[in-house]
Amino acid sequence: MNILDTIVAKKKEEVARRILESPVEILEQMPLFGRPTLSLKKFLDDPGRTGIIAEYKRRSPSKGVINDHSSVEEVTMAYAQHASGISVLTDTEFFGGTLNDLVAARMNEVPLLRKDFMISDYQLVEARAYGADVILLIAACLSVEQCAKLAAHAKALGLEVLLEIHDETELKYINEDVDLVGVNNRDLKTFTVDVQRSMALVRQIPSSKAAVAESGISDVETIVSLKRAGFRGFLIGENFMKHADPAIAFADFVNRLKAKNEN
Repeated sequence: MNILDTIVAKKKEEVARRILESPVEILEQMPLFGRPTLSLKKFLDDPGRTGIIAEYKRRSPSKGVINDHSSVEEVTMAYAQHASGISVLTDTEFFGGTLNDLVAARMNEVPLLRKDFMISDYQLVEARAYGADVILLIAACLSVEQCAKLAAHAKALGLEVLLEIHDETELKYINEDVDLVGVNNRDLKTFTVDVQRSMALVRQIPSSKAAVAESGISDVETIVSLKRAGFRGFLIGENFMKHADPAIAFADFVNRLKAKNEN
C-alpha cells in the first residue's frame, strides 16, 4: 500500500466518525455556512495580485514537521496582502491541520482553498461550514464518476472546484463543474517532485479552466516560465512554511517576483 492509499483509507474512517459527531444538519447551522463565497478564478486574473496560492502547512508525510510554531493568523494575514488565494491543509493525521485552521484564516478577504483528500459529499458541506470558497478534488483518489458527482455537489453549495491531476491519463476527469485544473508536480504515490509535469500538461488543459501549477515551486524564475507556458495560478506551500518566519519569506518572494516582472 502506497502513501496515498494509506491516507485515503484513514480518511474514510475519519469521515465516518465525523458524520456521527457533527451531522450535516449541524454543519448547515454554522455561521459561515451561508456566507457569500469568493472566486479564486477571478482573483487569479486580478493584475494587482501575484497568482500565488500560498499554503499554510505544518507538516507532511515526506518531510515531517515543516513549521510547528507560526500561527495560522499571522501567516495567512501576510499571505493575504499579495496572494490570489490561500490554501489551508485540514488533514490532521498526516499534515497536522484542522478545520479550525480554515476558520482562523477566514478573517482574510481572499479565497480560501480547503486542501484535503475529499472522498465524500459530507466533506464538501464541512468545507462550506468552516469558511472555504474552493475545494480540492484529487483525481488519483477518485473514479471519474465520483469526481463528477463531488464537483456537481460542490457547485450546488456555491464552492469552486480545483481538480488536481498528475498525468495525461487523468485529463478525462475534467468536467463542466471544474473551475480550475491543477497539475501536481509531486507524485502522491512516491512524493517525488518534477516541475516538468506541469509543462507537459498545460497545453492539454481547456482554456476555460484556469491552469494551476502545484508543488516544487521555489524560485521566481520558475513562476515566470510557468506563466509563459499558460499557467494562471501557482500553489506554493513548503517554500514559505519551512522558514522561521513564513510571512517574511513570502514578502521577500513577492518582492523578487515584482522586480523580475518589471525587468
